Amino acid sequence: MSPSELPYRPCVGIVLLNPAGLVWIGRRCNSISEDGGNWQMPQGGIDGDEAPAIAARRELLEETGTDKADIIAETRLWHNYELPPELLGVVLHGRYRGQRQKWFAMRFLGQDSDFNIHEPPLGNPPEFDAWRWADVDDVLSRIISFKRLVYEAVLEEFRPLTLGSEAPSQAPTSATSPLP
Repeated sequence: MSPSELPYRPCVGIVLLNPAGLVWIGRRCNSISEDGGNWQMPQGGIDGDEAPAIAARRELLEETGTDKADIIAETRLWHNYELPPELLGVVLHGRYRGQRQKWFAMRFLGQDSDFNIHEPPLGNPPEFDAWRWADVDDVLSRIISFKRLVYEAVLEEFRPLTLGSEAPSQAPTSATSPLP
């Protein structure tokens, strides 16, 4: 089967926002990027007939260790990205040409100490080795290049939601997440 005949993996993505309007990003444990773009927002596959909103809540818990968030918006459209040729047959179990994603904005309701990326629940292996809060421009500068167009579209749609109720003088970072 040629790559163009492979399907897209159905997937969700989460733009998790704190009260200051900053976005949660995690640094992938097994980065496939050589350009430093190894940070991403939580995202993952939709299981069977699972509703996208349910998948988004599950993925948030699986990847960040907390589900203390409310869905506040959903993208109007689904967004696709293509894997670069060198990753076809290597990632996503070799069965997909990329992902078809529905994105959700969520407002974080907990404390930073609620995140547990090193021992996620449900027995899943950790996906991230560090995390931090970032402004939209910082998110876009750290994302892997083949996902950048999707991130730009999603963050542009949700940009009004990033205007938080607090105005920090600088973006705080997690105590467990040194910046590279």
